[in-house]
Amino acid sequence: MIKVETEVNSRLDSYLSEQLELSRSKVQKLIKENLVTVNGKNVNGSYQVKLNDEIEVNDDLNYEINVEPENIEIDVVYEDDDLLVINKKSGMVVHPAPGHYTGTLVNALLYRFNITGGEQHRPGIVHRLDKDTSGLMLVAKNEWTHEKLSEMISKKEVERHYLAIVTGLIKHDTGTIDAPIGRDTTDRQKMAVTDQNAKEAITHFRVLEQFKENTLIECILETGRTHQIRVHLAYINHPVLNDPAYGKGKAIDFGQMLHSKSIKFNHPRTGKEIFFEVEPPKEFLEKLEELRIEE
Repeated sequence: MIKVETEVNSRLDSYLSEQLELSRSKVQKLIKENLVTVNGKNVNGSYQVKLNDEIEVNDDLNYEINVEPENIEIDVVYEDDDLLVINKKSGMVVHPAPGHYTGTLVNALLYRFNITGGEQHRPGIVHRLDKDTSGLMLVAKNEWTHEKLSEMISKKEVERHYLAIVTGLIKHDTGTIDAPIGRDTTDRQKMAVTDQNAKEAITHFRVLEQFKENTLIECILETGRTHQIRVHLAYINHPVLNDPAYGKGKAIDFGQMLHSKSIKFNHPRTGKEIFFEVEPPKEFLEKLEELRIEE
């Protein structure tokens, strides 16, 4: 918490840049992601700081991390001069953050590839998967591709399908969850369906198979908010099985049963359609077989 105790004639982004010794662009990113509040409210970077303002910065990223290359095995599904398609294993953190400075996908990428696009602490990353979510994700190898892929994702031109085993029986064959997502007001490490500082979030799903007390579904993301599928499924009382944050009970041995199974997009440079699909990890498949036997 920063308490402004003197008269200040400065914009919020400039003031925080000086106080926190961060670049103005990094501060603007924090503000844009609703990680900065003034007197309990989100404001924009041009806000004029006033005497007695109370500024809170919920920075869960360390922008000054020196990311080191590490020889870690990763599954590369596709590679060309511009981009990679990676099959990320469950349990691997995508980029360094407090508590996970090494052993991440970014550390592995820097060891094997010349990655020049993106931010310093997460080069090449245009979208992410949660630590315990497995499957396909895109990585840009240069700045041009990073900008193009980021723009395509924002325009919903990258189609991503997920498999999830959820708790309970979903009664409808198909459905759409259209509910805005923002930071959980009681737990800043979690997201929630809320109308406070939230962004549009839309998840489509269809039922693939039903078991005694669980359902296998396919989810299609229309938007890409943090923890979106996990938050949305918990919101309709069908949380992802083994989800330690949003589920019922703690994960046992293996994390949430959520897998990014396919990705489809037009290559930003050639325009050629790119499509890949991968099977879930063995733990996911073993759980499916276990549920089928219980039937």
